[in-house]
Amino acid sequence: MNPLIANKASFGRHETFPLRFGWVAKGYAACREDPNVFEKDDAIVTLGVGKNMISAIRYWITAVGVISTQGRSLMPTDLGTAIFSEEGWDPYLENDATIWLLHWLLAANATDATSMFWFFNRFHKPEFSAKELHDALLEFCNENITTRFSQSTLKHDVTLILRMYQPARPSREGPFEESLDSPLSTLGLITSIDGTRHYESRPEFRGRLPLAPFGFAVAEIFEQVKQAALPVEQFMHGDGCLAAPGSVFRLSQECLVRKLEELVRWLPRHFELRETAGIRQVYQLASISPYQVLRTHYEVRSVSEATA
Repeated sequence: MNPLIANKASFGRHETFPLRFGWVAKGYAACREDPNVFEKDDAIVTLGVGKNMISAIRYWITAVGVISTQGRSLMPTDLGTAIFSEEGWDPYLENDATIWLLHWLLAANATDATSMFWFFNRFHKPEFSAKELHDALLEFCNENITTRFSQSTLKHDVTLILRMYQPARPSREGPFEESLDSPLSTLGLITSIDGTRHYESRPEFRGRLPLAPFGFAVAEIFEQVKQAALPVEQFMHGDGCLAAPGSVFRLSQECLVRKLEELVRWLPRHFELRETAGIRQVYQLASISPYQVLRTHYEVRSVSEATA
């Protein structure tokens, strides 16, 4: 989780390519084998993609935090190894919880994915056009961002968000690769309105949101603010600088509270809901890292599958 900082924003580093199935695992494996793989001339052979996609893969694997930059080298993070190594929890991205987690990791990363952070945390209009989205992003950047950006780059970011979160429509004119869905398109967070050039992204009761990425998000917020108690409102709308699971996962108020209640039942030694002076708050009773939340989910799941 990276908070919004005016002089630490970035745009357009995806080279207009949405995150695709297989890219995170492929990029992770290549970096684990060779930390300098992206600097080499044979990277297109190693990764099996076109030359213009190499930078995009490098961007996505660092933006979601499975790879970290160390000088000119890229090294696997503990999170990346836990999930995407051959013996990891979900190396082939088959678990819905992992896809929701990738979404949170991007939308909570205001430094490396500023436009996505803005859309899911600061833009709350439920129905909009691409132009309205671009104009709102431009206004936000003019008022809040001091790093350099261009209108064309912001337009590319808006186009990418709309493409990445919707199921792709196969085209006879474009290459086959262009018709492949992003894993994030399965989440149903952005939908096009039939017969119009408008889109929807509304808070809903999302019962199928797994507890693992939601609990990861809650634990990250506590880890960031270093407080023992936070109002439910913090998790619904955030403070403008930190991501909020209610906004990022597009949850209704009812659904957010339900998920918090489920989290308390799942991890009763770590979290509790209380109401004080009419304000409902979430308490962290004992420290638990976001990584530990995921481990609880994936390892229990693995045991359950092994004994089924």
